[in-house]
Amino acid sequence: MACRKDLILPTSGNNSLHPPFFILLGIPGLEKAQFWIAFPFCAMYAVAMVGNIIILHVIRTDHTLHEPMYLFLAMLAFNDLVLSSSTLPKMLGILWFGSCKIEYHACLTQVFFIHTFSSVESGILMAMALDRYVAICFPLRHSTILSPSVVAKLGAAVMVRGVLWVSPFCFMVTWKPFCHNRIIPQSYCEHMAVLKLVCADTRANRGYGLFVAFSVVGFDIIIIAISYIMILQAVLRLPSGDARLKAFGTCASHICVILALYIPALFTFLSHRFGHHVPQAVHVMLANVYLLVPPMLNPIIYGVKTKQIRDRVVNTFCQKFP
Repeated sequence: MACRKDLILPTSGNNSLHPPFFILLGIPGLEKAQFWIAFPFCAMYAVAMVGNIIILHVIRTDHTLHEPMYLFLAMLAFNDLVLSSSTLPKMLGILWFGSCKIEYHACLTQVFFIHTFSSVESGILMAMALDRYVAICFPLRHSTILSPSVVAKLGAAVMVRGVLWVSPFCFMVTWKPFCHNRIIPQSYCEHMAVLKLVCADTRANRGYGLFVAFSVVGFDIIIIAISYIMILQAVLRLPSGDARLKAFGTCASHICVILALYIPALFTFLSHRFGHHVPQAVHVMLANVYLLVPPMLNPIIYGVKTKQIRDRVVNTFCQKFP
């Protein structure tokens, strides 16, 4: 069901510091098709929810999986549940029922959750790369270097970083006056989309957004790249071909998850900042894929590639459905 672009919104004067609500259009240009597009989105959300809940349950109940790699994986699964749930229910309401109105503070809350937990996702992947580096390069000291307390501190650090770096997004935009236009041509509230509705100079906001993007993602990618370069050097020095293959296999699932996050994120970032000739529908679909695909793929990738989790899930289902 398409949203009405001609919806009359209450305004006072030329602008307002605190508009009562915004209108999310869903997928502009695909209004007739967005009802059907919502079905694969819903299926992806269901896979993400079920898969990540299974991952959390398996790691929680199997004490042999209380190791750094699986603890980070549990953090990633929880993060994916929050990230997908912060957008999909409202998105489906827009695409299926035309429930396009979102309250002002609810919109800013969605901005906070999307960007905070996207930052946390990147930080967890960086921590997982460090874990693979320690496990392969210092196998005898792995449990000592990455003790449960160190894993907890790393998880807390990436969470605090996300909150501290993203919170100014919301505070800075609340100080700006908004124009008559309350229409956001997307399926969810995102920092740059909200910023385009501001009737004031937003250079500081845009500059801070670029700083956060490059400082968070740039730092994480550098650490991930360095970790895997050192892993590659260590693996190539192994005398046994089987040992090299096994080492590469332990990293394959993590590399797939990294690509699943950063490739859609890169396309979304570039199209939003520089793709002025990119059709609006393409941009919105890329933005939706960025938030939908990683939470759906992560449990599938780890469920297939990680033998311990795969065996545990199979055994659980065999016991319940003999």
